[in-house]
Amino acid sequence: MRDLDRIDENSLKGALESLLLVSSDAVAAAELAKVLGAAPGEVSSALAELSAEYADTNRGFQLREVAGGWRLHTHPAYHEQVEGYVLSWDTRRLSQAALETLAVIAYHQPVTREGVKAVRGVSSDGVISSLRDKGLVREMGHEGDRSRATLYGTTRRFLEQFGLKSLRDLPPLEDFAPDEESKRFIRERLSGRAISSTLEEASQDIDDERELLGGDYGDER
Repeated sequence: MRDLDRIDENSLKGALESLLLVSSDAVAAAELAKVLGAAPGEVSSALAELSAEYADTNRGFQLREVAGGWRLHTHPAYHEQVEGYVLSWDTRRLSQAALETLAVIAYHQPVTREGVKAVRGVSSDGVISSLRDKGLVREMGHEGDRSRATLYGTTRRFLEQFGLKSLRDLPPLEDFAPDEESKRFIRERLSGRAISSTLEEASQDIDDERELLGGDYGDER
């Protein structure tokens, strides 16, 4: 690849746009600089300027820094039009159950399958497996107690798809509540204390059943 150290500002921006257009994932400024043979500082500045230019001219797309890199996104103002044109980013729309499960994992990670069930009130095993296949959820180890239940959390791809720099950028759950009653439900039902309490009750039920039956069911995953 030819040396582009002396590339002028406009050419650098054009080259960056071309690379970003063919990138399906967020790309770090350092990686883009390496590909173009440019100084990382120049590339970072050019990316910030491009992002500002798109915002100032109200373009149909935005350049955002997410998950440790830069990526082009459609403008939120045209979400309805885009949604009507394509089903989703992988042509398979996430179901309501998938969105609920993903939200629980995102806000309470690391969390077990039982933890998700405690919040949703129904088994989410199949949904979690589907989210793993989509690359939005991953295994993060196991519980330290005797259950050794698998813990789940979100992935870098989750951050990219939802335009987040990190999990700290997740909006408060109460922002999604349409009224005070819903906000109260969120505070009570989706709190860590509620999950912990429900899990303790479930664990006690399992212990009682084992004692009555005198059997050893082994670890449940």
